[in-house]
Amino acid sequence: MTKPISTDRVIIVGAGLGALYAALKLAPRPVLMISPETLGEGASSAWAQGGIAAAMSKRDDPKDHASDTVVAGAGTVDEKVAEFVTKDARKFILDLTKLGTPFDRDPDGKYVMSKEAAHGFARVVRVQGDQAGKAIMESLIEQVRETPSVQVMEGVLASRLEVKDNKIIGVWIESSAKQRSSPVLVKSPAVLLAGGGSGGLFALTTNPLRIRGQVIGMAARAGALISDAEFVQFHPTSINMGEDPAPLATEALRGEGATLINKNGERFMVKIHKDAELAPRDIVARAIFAQTKNGMRPMLDTRQAIGKDILTNFPSVAESCARGGIDPVKDPIPVAAAAHYHMGGIDSDLAGKTSIGNLWVCGEASSTGLHGANRLASNGLLEALVFAQTCANGINEKLGAIKSATMPMVDIQFDSSGKLPDSVAVARLRKTMTDHVGVVRNAKGLRTALNIIEQLEDDQNDCPAFLNMTATATLIAASALLREESRGSHFRDDFPDEVEALNERSHIHYDEALKIRQNVAEEMI
Repeated sequence: MTKPISTDRVIIVGAGLGALYAALKLAPRPVLMISPETLGEGASSAWAQGGIAAAMSKRDDPKDHASDTVVAGAGTVDEKVAEFVTKDARKFILDLTKLGTPFDRDPDGKYVMSKEAAHGFARVVRVQGDQAGKAIMESLIEQVRETPSVQVMEGVLASRLEVKDNKIIGVWIESSAKQRSSPVLVKSPAVLLAGGGSGGLFALTTNPLRIRGQVIGMAARAGALISDAEFVQFHPTSINMGEDPAPLATEALRGEGATLINKNGERFMVKIHKDAELAPRDIVARAIFAQTKNGMRPMLDTRQAIGKDILTNFPSVAESCARGGIDPVKDPIPVAAAAHYHMGGIDSDLAGKTSIGNLWVCGEASSTGLHGANRLASNGLLEALVFAQTCANGINEKLGAIKSATMPMVDIQFDSSGKLPDSVAVARLRKTMTDHVGVVRNAKGLRTALNIIEQLEDDQNDCPAFLNMTATATLIAASALLREESRGSHFRDDFPDEVEALNERSHIHYDEALKIRQNVAEEMI
């Protein structure tokens, strides 16, 4: 085993929006960024199409943005967090603009904003219609590449946190190549987790496949408190064309007037909600799921509302349709509900601190209390930016004055004795999550899922990357089993009503989830 390596660099696990922005805000404090792939590839942030929500217009107000966030969250949003995140949203848009993000502007130079589901105003700032995530990432990557204090280690991943006296003292890192290495411990005075959510744990997802709850699971296995794990958001309009992951048809299309129809040409959302296609995502997702289950082939019809403009105004959607042999100018786009965003994750306070010392978290891996049971559209990137800044401030305060802006690079010589997660086991785990912990849940299915997860884990207990996946899957299923009601994105057909007494966030440690899983296994014998 390779000897531990010590560094005074802050370790950032992940390479998405939150990780990049935090690295820039920590500068000139030296940072080591852990990226499983070439910087910018495989990051959920780069796939974000809608944009960033911010009260930019004169008639809009951060308080209205916060109010919409609370309403969409179905009773479990922390109002203080909603106010904290939305109050300075405009400043982050302006900062990204200075960093080179080419947000859409009108002829007068004002930001072009779109209206998305459950927003009271048009407040989503975009780039070329559906290119926001990609454009923001490109501008931040360019800045990071030019920042001498940031070392980016590509082709490696974090597999475990080293804990001593309830404080993180380092991260176990291994090669992410096809031939995995055995892990190497890199000791650091502070660790920021910014490695994405868990959508890839599901067989039908819009997330990069590498994003499978590993960061959440890693923190949970180290003893971190996990919150709101049961709340997984399913995007109503992934393009149903057989790709894995499924391409996304951004919600902005419905904001521009696109409608949802079934194979009979019926606009089914009109009968379900007063806001029809712009109803909260959980309601639209369940309607899409029901149409699919009943063989009604739900589709997104952009022909009349957008027409040929979809080819230029929404290039990502147009490109995806072309790959699938779909002409959105002439034909409706087949859609399905797919795992998209995890509202739950590693519990953090307003400073981005977790329940373990020396450990901070930002982005989708976190659970700040902003999203509640149902994330308001385009709040995800905003939250990542706000808490990346907050975490950077907290780390700087904790570590004090910078000793030196120059520091030796971390150099790791990896061997080739590691183990990749078994592809068959991963596929079964993903199918189990979609089949039993998906859009519609019940006790029987959740117990089945927990039992299968335990079996898979027993067979793969020597692979840390897989154990991180099953830890997060266990937390989601166990928390969903405990919440005997339906609320926001969490819908149980055996408890279809919202229960006022359960109008609060959930909190769980991994050992508690394991006890639930063990009890289920014993009951099923």
